[in-house]
Amino acid sequence: MNYLVAVLPDRIQAEAAYLALEKDSINSTIIGRGYKTADEFGLIDPKEQAKKQAKLMAFWLVPFGFFAGFTFSVITGLDTFAWAGEIGNHVVGGLLGAGSGAMGSVFVGGGVGMLAGSGDALPYRNRLDAGKYLIVVQGSEILTRQATRIIRQFEPENIQGYAEGK
Repeated sequence: MNYLVAVLPDRIQAEAAYLALEKDSINSTIIGRGYKTADEFGLIDPKEQAKKQAKLMAFWLVPFGFFAGFTFSVITGLDTFAWAGEIGNHVVGGLLGAGSGAMGSVFVGGGVGMLAGSGDALPYRNRLDAGKYLIVVQGSEILTRQATRIIRQFEPENIQGYAEGK
């Protein structure tokens, strides 16, 4: 399945492009105010995905980090925190390991993606937030090429094709 996504500056342009595509029997979808939202269409929010991934990683890394920190403290016999006593020393080592696991889950699990954003979904969402409209055509390569020729008449701000990997 191939996708074509075009960014149009206003509703009038989007509707005109939609009608021109419909005239050539090409089904398309308008995404923007008054039409489908990005969530309804299935445009993934990268920040939400990064949060889910970080939580999943934390589920495993925090307990593993606690166990690893506790075990390291027991094996080495270091008296790093003399005020905590022998058992307390191991527990503090475990807590530090759990903290390291939490940091790892943020960095490895997608915390950087939460801050920086990634992929094409975020720029499209930003354009929708700015009041622009997206026209999306799904279909064969031939269909998306035909749709590209039609949409170019409306001078879109951006036009991008995607091929779904198998």
